[in-house]
Formats: sequence, C-alpha cells, structure tokens
Amino acid sequence: MNAVRLSPPATLTKPGIIQDHPVRATIPLASSKSESNRALIIDALTGFQCDLKNLSTARDTQTMIRLLKSQDPTADVLDAGTTMRFLTAYFAVTGQQKIMTGTPRMCERPIGILVDALRALGADITYLEKEGYPPMQIKGFRSSETNRISIRGDVSSQYISALVMIAPLLPNGLTLELTGAIGSRPYIEMTLEQMAYFGADVQADWEQKTITIGPKPYTAKPYAIESDWSGASYWYSVAALAQDETAEITLLGLKAKSLQGDSAIVDIMRSLGVESTFTESGVRLTKCPARESLAWDFTDCPDLAQTVAVCAAVKGVTLHLTGIESLKIKETDRVAALQAELQKIGAELVELDPNHRYEVHQLPTSHTVPATIKTYDDHRMAMAFAPVAMREEISIEEPRVVDKSYPSFWEDMATVATVDFIQEEAIH
Repeated sequence: MNAVRLSPPATLTKPGIIQDHPVRATIPLASSKSESNRALIIDALTGFQCDLKNLSTARDTQTMIRLLKSQDPTADVLDAGTTMRFLTAYFAVTGQQKIMTGTPRMCERPIGILVDALRALGADITYLEKEGYPPMQIKGFRSSETNRISIRGDVSSQYISALVMIAPLLPNGLTLELTGAIGSRPYIEMTLEQMAYFGADVQADWEQKTITIGPKPYTAKPYAIESDWSGASYWYSVAALAQDETAEITLLGLKAKSLQGDSAIVDIMRSLGVESTFTESGVRLTKCPARESLAWDFTDCPDLAQTVAVCAAVKGVTLHLTGIESLKIKETDRVAALQAELQKIGAELVELDPNHRYEVHQLPTSHTVPATIKTYDDHRMAMAFAPVAMREEISIEEPRVVDKSYPSFWEDMATVATVDFIQEEAIH
C-alpha cells in the first residue's frame, strides 16, 4: 500500500439523496509510548523485575523491548528518538559495549549534549562518523564520582529524562542544573513521577532549575500504562472537524489527572470547538462553539502542534504558535513539512518572528483538487492531516508510518470516515 484515501462518510437514504453520517465512535486508544518507554528503562534498571501492564504496541516501544533483550553488539533504534536517547544512557551506566545507530534521519539528529553529560559522569563513548551525531560506540562506564552537571533545558527533555532515570545507580546520585528555558517540562515531570513511584529519591526545584536524584535504587513494582494523550489529539481534531453537530466520540483509558503533557489538548481544543467530559472509562468528546482565533505556547507539548495547526486551518481559526522550535529536529523538519502541506488544503504557516513566533491562517483562494499529503516518514504528519477527511477527500502517502506510535490508527479512522488503501499510481 502506497497511500490511503479518506473521505467523509455518507448514508444513502433515498436514490440521489445523501445526508451526513452521524459521527459516533468509541475508540480503545493505544497505550502511551512515552510512559511505556520510561517504565521499560526503569524496569531494566531493577533487573527486569517489574510487572508492566498495557505496554504500547507502537513500533518505538517494541524496538525498545527488542533492544533491551538483545545481546547483539549493535543497537539499531530505527527512527525512534526516545529509544536512542534512553538506551544510550542505559547501556552506558550498565557498562555495556554497544554501537548505537539508526535510520539515516536518526543519524542526522543531534545527541552531543547527552553524550557530553554521560562522559562527565564516566561513560566512554566515541562517535563513529560525525561528531555529535550517531552512530557511536559505547565502550563502558567508570564512575567519575561527579554528582553535579549542567545541561541545557531548551533542546530536548529526553536528554534530561535519560540522565535522571540512570541517576539512582550512580554512587553519589546526581544533581542536574538546567540552563536556559525548560522545554517540554511535563515530560520531565512524567519521568520524575514514574521514578518516584518506583522508589527513587527525587527532588525538583523548578525556580532554581535543579533536579536532584539520590543514590537510592529502584524498587520493583507492578505498573499499568495509561492510554496515549498524543493519540487522543487526533480524535479531538476529528470531533472538531465533524460536520455533525451531535458528534460524540468516547476515548477509552484516559485520566483527568494525567502524567502526560499532551493532556493539554483538552484545553486547546475547547477553543476549537470540543468539550471534554471525563467518565469512569475515559473521556467523551462533544461539540461546543469555537473561537475565531487562538494563541498557544507549545513549549510543553510540541507533539500537539501539527494536529492543532491542521485543525485550525480547516476550521478557519487563526492560530498563533510559539514554542515549536524543537519541531525542526524531529522525525523530519516538522515546521517545513507543515508549511509545504498546509498549502495543499488552502492554508499557510507563516514565520512571523524567526524561529519563535508563527501563524496559521486560511488562504484567500480556496483549493479545488483533493490534496495528497506527503508524510516525510513522520507518523504525526499522517495522523494530523487525516481528520481533514471529516470535511473533504484527502489522500495520505505512506500510511504505515503510523506504526511508529499508533498501529491501529487507520482501522480506528474507518469508524468515522471512508478509508481506502490504494496503490501509488492510482492517486496521480
């Protein structure tokens, strides 16, 4: 399959008369990839003694599971950034000799800040090609007795999470001093809360920008993974774009008080026309009036930016975005990808203040040809644009990229839209 074509569902009531199909769906969301990957590292640091339930089926998590069990001297993380960063720290602190590598794009994603920090703690790591980037060779670990290091807080929260998760194994623990702005803080807080659940001695002072971890080993305990709020965001977009004003979508397995930063989608999407009601089984989405414009700082939830940008563009809501600088070093340059693909649905993403402030708005002339969206080997590009199908036909190239985080996405989308897998030559 080279593409998937999606279009609004319709019910034929009488010959020649078509009415909108009511949007009703109950979605058993995929488990959180973020929670799963952190729990797996902590479990490994207990000697694989924890009972982990509801682990994600996402390719990133399955790659993590495979590599944690593998005796192969090369750890190929494919395109999994979290897996690369977390395993680099894990293999280093446990004294394993591994070559860390991945896809060509993964080897273009910087890792120097994390490697420098690990070297300061005692890791022996050598770059095999370009300085500061994979592939690299981990040769072992001899504690430097250093228990205080500084690291930038505005590049990747995954560097910080990777370091604090291994800190309980260090002889003197670790204090991290975070310099500059702190990006994706909820993801760091998620890591710290999971660590504390497993018995780690954790203290965070956000005013002083320090995180202190005592030299106290983890305690093996059972742990159940919550459903994925990142995956939920696409369903919020479906509800927002549904033309059925009585649309109702229930997302199973979500909590009102979540560790996941992407639960911010509840507040964001209220402005775009979706109300959330939490129940014992999850959250129910219904329609409410949308605002004409919205400004949001995505510093703490950058993975929501693509979904919100597409949804706002289709609804004609002017969106002002800040805090999306990190999107440029993700699976693809997501800012450039959005700029290219939003044009195809009659909208644009404009950079108002270089590398800081952006705006999404509709173009004055409407598009007439059904759009074919490139995914750039990025799962979130595919899923962010899929809800456009609630309004018009759209095709998504290379649809299996969703396997990275939400393997059942297209099957779930078929409950609210018409979904047809097609060969590439059929879409031109």
